Amino acid sequence: MKKIFLFMVVLGVFAATSPAAMADPTTDLKNFQSYFKKKFPTVPFDEYANGFYVLPGMGTYREQWMLYNEFPPLELGLAIGKKIWETPFKNDKTFASCFKNGGKNIAQGYPYWDEATQKVRTAEMDLNDCLKKNGEPEFTDLDKDQNTRVRLAELTAYFYSLSLGQRIKIDVSSLGAIKAYEEGKKYWWQRRGQLNFACANCHMDLAGKNFGGNQPLSAALGHTTAWPAQRLEWGRIETIHFRYMTCNSQIRAKSQKHGSEIYNNLQFYETYMSSGLPLTAPAMRN
Repeated sequence: MKKIFLFMVVLGVFAATSPAAMADPTTDLKNFQSYFKKKFPTVPFDEYANGFYVLPGMGTYREQWMLYNEFPPLELGLAIGKKIWETPFKNDKTFASCFKNGGKNIAQGYPYWDEATQKVRTAEMDLNDCLKKNGEPEFTDLDKDQNTRVRLAELTAYFYSLSLGQRIKIDVSSLGAIKAYEEGKKYWWQRRGQLNFACANCHMDLAGKNFGGNQPLSAALGHTTAWPAQRLEWGRIETIHFRYMTCNSQIRAKSQKHGSEIYNNLQFYETYMSSGLPLTAPAMRN
């Protein structure tokens, strides 16, 4: 009987996660954020930047989260990222030379649509591009080489820390940006894997609920504000693309490559959906 009930619940979830066809980004954003306002009416908007700890019934998790944030384990990785950022290249320049305002207060605009390359660009891409421009080796083989990926995640985490508290503002005004946005949106809502789940199934319908895991699921609103992040079970700072990869693994779907165009577009869509929220990256998560 329990299995039948669970099956019916899942069917109901799938029925509830059908996006409006061809809606424009502004309308999408309004509907997306309104969904969570209705679902969790007592949660202040800015609090969504702090993950599932702010959702109703998460008091115990929030207390634990506040305790380990007194001396956050991610500080070691963040210090490594800072050292990489500040260490001069062979030409005596640093990463700060590659970014507007020395990299301060600009991460709220990432990822962004680049007209020159006609692609979405992430912070990791621009950091690697900075290395290339200055004759330094890039971070490569991110799918297989955990140490290299984590170093890039730590560097990206420091880059994001320079914009802590800045409110997300993503530009989707150009035709190219809208196309990338729509591709990311399609991936977000598309069911995949042996479990036949979409991103929306877990992080909208089941947000705040424990669905076969060892902890409640986070809300989609604010999902990108904390990344790069350190999860307790990983014990290291990781990129949001690595999180996408593990999500696909959990629903038994084929994972895309770290830095793939579809993950870039997914991040573009997801980040736009959190427009107006303050950046909290890097952050601790369960």
